[in-house]
Amino acid sequence: TAAIFASAACNAENNTSGSNTSAPIEAIEAPNGDWTKMVRTTPEGGFVMGNPNADVKLVELGSMTCPHCAEFSEQADEKLINEYVKSGRVSFEFRNFVRDGLDMTASLIARCGGTERFFPLTRELFEDQRNWGAKLQGVPQEQLQALQTMGPEQQFLEFAKLSGLQQWAAQRGLPSGKSTACLTNQDEINKLVQIDGDVAAQFPEFTGTPSFVINGELLKQTA
Repeated sequence: TAAIFASAACNAENNTSGSNTSAPIEAIEAPNGDWTKMVRTTPEGGFVMGNPNADVKLVELGSMTCPHCAEFSEQADEKLINEYVKSGRVSFEFRNFVRDGLDMTASLIARCGGTERFFPLTRELFEDQRNWGAKLQGVPQEQLQALQTMGPEQQFLEFAKLSGLQQWAAQRGLPSGKSTACLTNQDEINKLVQIDGDVAAQFPEFTGTPSFVINGELLKQTA
């Protein structure tokens, strides 16, 4: 986490005018008063928060079922958003990298709220990751195996019911009718599958989540 922020700050400072790169990063005023309220989708399939012209463009390749991603969200989100994104010098994109059926289900739920709800829902899903993940672990193995034979128009909806994610979403303002439509949306499912393929093609050195990209360059993983 510290290395990511250090890289982001360094890049931002290196893009400022003047010779004193050790000076504090000067904030750029947002046209609406708050860069974190500016969220849009990206051509790559992610959701990005902040100044579209930020000096530093940070991308997290993250999985909703990845415990290390949840840990990063818990420990770093507040600092990342309040100190970096709000300055206008750093934008933050979260790009879902789907690892399994439950991951696809959680990703579809997070994306179901659109640009306004994506980041809050993603953070809350990470906060509750152990709870909804544990519910699926209690499902009989033969029932889980049956999920694998279902088509996408049924599979992820069933994952959401068994893990409690559909009820979880309803408690957060996504009615079951809306989440059902999202969980069976073939275009959105295809988009998430495409993201996985694109990440593998663009970053052959990608080894897993979370991984971070700064200005198009994948950061090397360190032990």
